[in-house]
Amino acid sequence: MSNPINIRSISLADNPLIATIIRSCLTEFGANKPGTVYYDKTTDHLFELFQEKGAAYFIAEQEGHILGGGGIFPSPGLPAGICELVKMYLLPEARAKGTGALLLNKCMITAKEMGFDAMYIETLPELKIAISVYEKFGFNYLDKPLGDTGHFGCSVWMLKSL
Repeated sequence: MSNPINIRSISLADNPLIATIIRSCLTEFGANKPGTVYYDKTTDHLFELFQEKGAAYFIAEQEGHILGGGGIFPSPGLPAGICELVKMYLLPEARAKGTGALLLNKCMITAKEMGFDAMYIETLPELKIAISVYEKFGFNYLDKPLGDTGHFGCSVWMLKSL
């Protein structure tokens, strides 16, 4: 039996590795294009970004090895009570093993504890595996984006009540 996966808050020391994981995942799926977090300068400074009120970012690790991360953020222009699930990416070896479910559950519980009523997602059609996970968790498709995230490269929008 392998050691359990630990979900913890991001630390400053995690910034370089989680930025590399995010960009490598986008490259892997051919989604490393303008208008995505690939080119977002904040991807290199997630610890600092997630110090904002209503934000939280979590790292999934096993035996001290970072597997990926994901967080919630009160993105600009979102209706009151809605946060965005952001920058959720996992290394290939962490997929289809429950790691994404652990991260997503932690994000949803934290969002509810912070007083959010719903969670919003912007993603890309290339990320079919992630979309199928969101569907299983009860996220519903929207016809257009909410808010003003600045990620004009995303064309799939989803929402879930918490």
